[in-house]
Amino acid sequence: MSREVYFVAATRTPVGKKNGVFRYTRPDDLLAHALRSLMAQVPQCDPAAIGDVIVGCAIPEAEQGLNVARKASLLAGLPVSVPAYTVNRFCASGVQSIADAAMRIRLGEADVMIAGGVESMSVMAHMTGNSPRPNPRLFEASEHQAIAYGMGLTAEKVAQLHHISREDQDAFAQSSHEKALAAQRNEKFKAEISVFQTQHRSPGENGQTQLAQQQITQDEGPREDSQLEKLAKLNPIFATQGSVTAGNSAQMSDGAAAVLLMSEEGLKRFQAQPIAKLVSYRVAGVPPELMGIGPIEAVPFALKAAGWNQQDLDWIELNEAFAAQVLAVMQHLDFNPERVNPLGGAIALGHPLGATGAIRCATVLSAMRRNEAQRALITMCIGTGMGAACLLEKM
Repeated sequence: MSREVYFVAATRTPVGKKNGVFRYTRPDDLLAHALRSLMAQVPQCDPAAIGDVIVGCAIPEAEQGLNVARKASLLAGLPVSVPAYTVNRFCASGVQSIADAAMRIRLGEADVMIAGGVESMSVMAHMTGNSPRPNPRLFEASEHQAIAYGMGLTAEKVAQLHHISREDQDAFAQSSHEKALAAQRNEKFKAEISVFQTQHRSPGENGQTQLAQQQITQDEGPREDSQLEKLAKLNPIFATQGSVTAGNSAQMSDGAAAVLLMSEEGLKRFQAQPIAKLVSYRVAGVPPELMGIGPIEAVPFALKAAGWNQQDLDWIELNEAFAAQVLAVMQHLDFNPERVNPLGGAIALGHPLGATGAIRCATVLSAMRRNEAQRALITMCIGTGMGAACLLEKM
């Protein structure tokens, strides 16, 4: 019999802009910090009881390669007996890790699991990785040629097909910044963020190195100077006559997050209080050239599995890969705009690819602790044409 899966704790690092506050910070150090901070929230939990550590990463190469989940687990001081592995479903990797961990609990293979995500886009030179080698046959078959599309071109295609104007995209982007800034002023993110201290050594006088340290307490992306007039002046970056700009697209970012999951037996053993339970998780495929509409297929799939209606959702985290695809999804699913990304999204807060799903989960759980959300959705579009949807219910 399938068992219930409960969220007990969650945390995340602040999110830094690409080549911003975390430009000298390794991704495995970001993840290790999230793991240590997570376990500190539940000191009564025996780390040796963790069945596995599953971490999402969209570009698992270089500093975040070689099974970054295991490296960070060891750096965090988890027992060597606790295994770990890295999972890649592109932008949904962080939420996929949660689904994978939940599956282990539901099957009775573990009572305590850690899931999370990490991505440093500062250390990765290219979105496609260090040495991409796609199969040439994908370019020969007409039905698969769209895999060669850059993500921006898929957003342009979605904007055209769904008649999403440049003005609407810019207005949505401006709203994302305004909501994120208001959330920061009202300290909405404070409880979910584990403050990170960066360290960087540089040459000093007399041959001595000097150490620069900085405490990073909040996300770097939200812009006080964002204005519609400025957004309107930005040139399209993917198509000459297009409407997708750097201003109405997600920011390339660095960050990490971690979530602690338990079965009912785990709750009893460690006297832990659950925040929420995982109700359903589903992934669906769409044409690769329209990858941004993935949630259109995945969300109804997840709602049906949960026995919920769309009206049951009072908090929706719809990842803002591009304003164009978010608006298309909202239009098609008839989402209430007031319930979508109440604290802003990736256009303002940043999108560290494989970490974003877990970061947005930390945001939802924090909202549930404040009694601002009861039934929540986290949904992502995914490169090569997929969508993921995860449903959580407050306990």
